[in-house]
Amino acid sequence: MHLKRQHVVSDVTGATGMAIIRAMLAGERDPVPLARLRHDRCHHDEETIAKALYGQWRDAHLFALAQAVALYDMDHEKIVECDRQIDAYLETFAECQHRDALPPVLRPRKRPRKRPQMDVRGSLHRITGVDLTAIEGIDEPTALTSLSEIGLDRGRWPTVKHCTSWLGLCPHHRVSGGKVLSRGTKPCANRVATALRLAASCLQRSQSALGAFFRRMKARLGTPKAITATAHKLARLIDAMLKHGTAYVRQSLADDEQHYRDRTVQSLTRRAKALGYALVQTPVGTPT
Repeated sequence: MHLKRQHVVSDVTGATGMAIIRAMLAGERDPVPLARLRHDRCHHDEETIAKALYGQWRDAHLFALAQAVALYDMDHEKIVECDRQIDAYLETFAECQHRDALPPVLRPRKRPRKRPQMDVRGSLHRITGVDLTAIEGIDEPTALTSLSEIGLDRGRWPTVKHCTSWLGLCPHHRVSGGKVLSRGTKPCANRVATALRLAASCLQRSQSALGAFFRRMKARLGTPKAITATAHKLARLIDAMLKHGTAYVRQSLADDEQHYRDRTVQSLTRRAKALGYALVQTPVGTPT
């Protein structure tokens, strides 16, 4: 219909986009009243939006748009039904006896439209006794996906290494005749591994210990391997919290940098000692 709505409203399924579309399907054709339906947080003003809503109102295109909106509404109704079924199923699990009170949310997040319309955080805390969303990068859908695949029985894997191997997040060494043929992870279609990789990719700019770990791995190995390494670390944290019932302790960026510096100094000291040298610290203020 030659409308330029995409230049003034970035999200077609947002508040402004859906309000304009539903008004168009209701019979409104004047761009000025349509532009008044903009949300307060929309970047463009009413005059700019009105200029983008001049077009050709063809019946065939309006019919196709009505069909698309009907399918969109039906999909969201089915999603709500699935959320209700999941919520009802979570209520069937017994409460964890050894659990503390649910801590308040330290990072208030905007609830996106794709997030389940139920208290996933409270339900998972009631079942497991820990708050998995306290880990940086782990949101409610990721925690729900992880628990649905891993389960509550921690005896399924003898160690955390068995768990990460099942997830396909640890290196799979192929050795023949003493020669390493490959070190990549084994191909594995695992929903938890996919969710953890997506969570790890969100930590690239995080001012936390996990964000610093991701950036160090990225500088050394590249982005794809850094995502896998960070997802492996997230899997180990989740397994430890579920197995021991301990809360996640946040580590600041400064503490992580200090620990990394201490480990680097210890490694250099051992290497210098093995070569017959002694590592001496330069006094503060000495010119390089």
